[in-house]
Amino acid sequence: MKKVEFKSKDGLLISADYYEVNRHKGTILLCHRSHCNRAEYRETAPKLNALGYSCLAIDQRSGMKVFGASNETKDRAKAQKLPTGYLDAKPDVEAGIDFAFKLNNNKPIILLGSSYSAALSLLIAPNNTKLKSLIVFSPGEHLKGVTLAEEIKQITIPIFAASAKKEIEETETVLRFIDQQLVTQFKPNEEGFHGSKILWETVKGFETLWKALAVFLK
Repeated sequence: MKKVEFKSKDGLLISADYYEVNRHKGTILLCHRSHCNRAEYRETAPKLNALGYSCLAIDQRSGMKVFGASNETKDRAKAQKLPTGYLDAKPDVEAGIDFAFKLNNNKPIILLGSSYSAALSLLIAPNNTKLKSLIVFSPGEHLKGVTLAEEIKQITIPIFAASAKKEIEETETVLRFIDQQLVTQFKPNEEGFHGSKILWETVKGFETLWKALAVFLK
């Protein structure tokens, strides 16, 4: 892992961790959930590396200090008196896509979102040709003023969706207007967890989810 920095669409400097694999199968952009930062993927990214994928985990401006790490992008946004709501982080994800696309030899990437960033990922997907597929954890109507299910009808790339057991119906509802042949929804038998933390080894049933995700990636 090495730290990298690049500018968001509005010029705000974004901090990120790059987990590189030689001769990789592709690149995955990792976006964190609310009240969080790029450290959400310290356990997950190496496992994705083992599956053959380089990963770029970014700090979005909507987040905070947790897991013993600061959200450096959020800190800069606050210092510059920029808003840090969920939708305000959209240009950060879009800039992350552009940066990861270049790291991937200008080939389409996989975008992975967690909670609010899963919603942002879905919102961005219909109009972004730099995306190959989506992986979304606990997507929902998290974006104020946006009816997400209506906005994402035109998605034409494969989607892997997972959530906590209690969020299964919410996930189905958000994705209901998309061509269902494009959607692979993992429905846990265990309680699971909100966001990408469902991949962590501390969450019961994580092994089954990883097997399903590996099949999707393959």
